[in-house]
Parts: sequence; C-alpha cells; structure tokens
Amino acid sequence: MSSKPLDSLRPTETLEIENGLTLVPRVKVNLTVFPSETSSVTKPIDEWLLKRALTDFLKTSFHVPITVPEEDLRIRRFKDLGKRKRVDPVADGTIFIRDLEFLNNKNEDDLEVLEKNFLDWRSSLVEKMDGIELNLEGFKFRLGVAIPATDDFQGMTKDWEAFYAFGNRAGYSRGGSGRQQPDTIVLRGVPSRWFAEPRVSSKPSMLVTHTIFSTFGKIRNLNVAEDNDMGDKAGDDDGDIVAGLHCKIVVQFERYKDFYNALKVLRAIEQQGTRLKADYEVTWDKDGFFQNIRSHAPERSGRMAETAADGYRSGAPRRQPFLSHSGYDHSRPKRFKGVANGKNTVKELFGSS
Repeated sequence: MSSKPLDSLRPTETLEIENGLTLVPRVKVNLTVFPSETSSVTKPIDEWLLKRALTDFLKTSFHVPITVPEEDLRIRRFKDLGKRKRVDPVADGTIFIRDLEFLNNKNEDDLEVLEKNFLDWRSSLVEKMDGIELNLEGFKFRLGVAIPATDDFQGMTKDWEAFYAFGNRAGYSRGGSGRQQPDTIVLRGVPSRWFAEPRVSSKPSMLVTHTIFSTFGKIRNLNVAEDNDMGDKAGDDDGDIVAGLHCKIVVQFERYKDFYNALKVLRAIEQQGTRLKADYEVTWDKDGFFQNIRSHAPERSGRMAETAADGYRSGAPRRQPFLSHSGYDHSRPKRFKGVANGKNTVKELFGSS
C-alpha cells in the first residue's frame, strides 16, 4: 500500500490502497446522441458505426491521439423509436479515457499547475466533442457531451460551500474558523465482493471496508448496505451491469481535510492482478445520513444500525460485527451479468450519472 499523502498526488497518478485495490485516474464523459433537425430517424442507430465514428474522432482530432478500447465505450440505444418523443435522444452512453500518461509532465512539480493543465485538457475535450455532427450512412446525428456531476470535484466544492452558507445543516464538521463543512462521502455501485473477507463471504465486511477507507483518514462512522437500485436502473438490456452485487458505502471522516482529499481522489478502482474495474458514483452527503439513522429509524432497527456505525467510531474496539444491519438481504439469490472480452471477462460497474 502506498504511504504517499493524498494531497501530494498528481492528477494522473495511481494509488495503491488496502485489499489489493488500486485507485486509477480516468476521465469519464457522458454522451447523448440526437438526430439532427434535417434527419428523420426510422430505425435504431447503428451502434457499431457510432462507436467507430467516435473512436476515429478521438484519434484524429487532438494533438495527442486518444485511444479508447471498445470496452470503455458504452452505448445504449433507444430501440423502440415508436415510443420516442421528438426531443428524446436516440442513444446515450459513456466514454472512459484511462490512458492519461501524455498529461504526465515529469518536469513539472507544482501540483496546482499540473491540476490546472489536467482540467484545461478535460474542458477542451468536452468543448471539442460537444455539438459535433456525425454522419452515419447518410443519417446525421448531433452529439451532446458532458462531464458527470459526480466527477466534477470543483463543481461539488461550490455546491457544498453554497449549501452550508445558509443556516445549520445536519451531517457536517466545523473547521477552525467555525464554518460548517461536509465530512461524509457516499459511494454507490461499488462491487460488494471487493470489500468482503476472502474465502469467508461475498458480502462486504465492515472490518475490511473500514481498513480500506482508513487509507484516507480517521473514520468517525461507517455504514455498508446493499444497493439494488444500481441494478434496477440498468434494466434487462444492459448486459454489462452486475445486478444485485453492488453495495452502498457511507463514510464519515473525523476531519474535513480527510473528507476533502478522499473525495478528490476517489474516481476509479481496479483490482490488482486482474482486468476488473469499478466505475461508480461518488458524492458528498447533504442529507445527514447518520443523524437520520438515529432519529428516524424504528427503535429496533435504529439500535442495530447505530451499533454497526458506532462500532467503528474512533477509539472503539475493532472486534465488532463485520456487516452493517442496515441493508443486506441474505434470503434471495442474485443475478450476475458480465461482458466477455476475449478470454477475459471484464465486469465494469458504473453509475447512472
């Protein structure tokens, strides 16, 4: 595991954490495809032609060609055009750009300069792609491109500054100046088995999860629950989504600085020694999650959830129940969907953002 401070990481630098997991930098871009005003769409868009047009554009339209493997370009077509409204897109999707080595200027040590260069490049990528016209066998389409809100750290920073600027809020810490500040991170769509005890269970362990997230700082509260909503959002046509095998992790840190640094670097996770990746939703908690557990849950479930969360308060003994009582149903089997890629199976998890 790397011992390098989080606030000294370059924007393109990887970070080894516990349990054989690595944080890997990447750029995630959301796509929407609309028919141009002059085109009449009579059949679903050709997914292969769309992918080829996008990969060709990335390779030829930038000073440094951008190469995106097929598994990192996801397209979801609107199949029933008879139910499509005129303003609806004919397809949407996601591009993951993981090869960012060309942005790694080894002669530059100023982290602020490196971060500005990274953000400027990402902005230019979006500006150059957004609004381009694609001609697919005589049918013209317009491309919409945006960075997901959960990947826009600067945008989230502005959101919580505005959020805490007005009155008292639940779920916060106070900085040295007495200002209210967020302290809790929410991750959704995380693969449960990566946080499980090997050879014990495929369900996430509170102890393992605590050990992994302690990489980022001292933890005040921790909650792990099943996250079926991620699979439900995907629908039956998305073969690349693992339904029923996600978990939702809520981590409250003792210090705002640890919360800030963790949220900044938590983008993509890879499992060492495999080609397995996880792209998930990560954001900050504005709803006072742990306060709500104590104040609104029924008495019995409230006691159980509080026990699980308090088991990992700072200074608490580590010999506590490993699983949160807040959301796991062990009674029904789960469905597993994968995407075959040659001889390997790549299980890619990503949020709906």
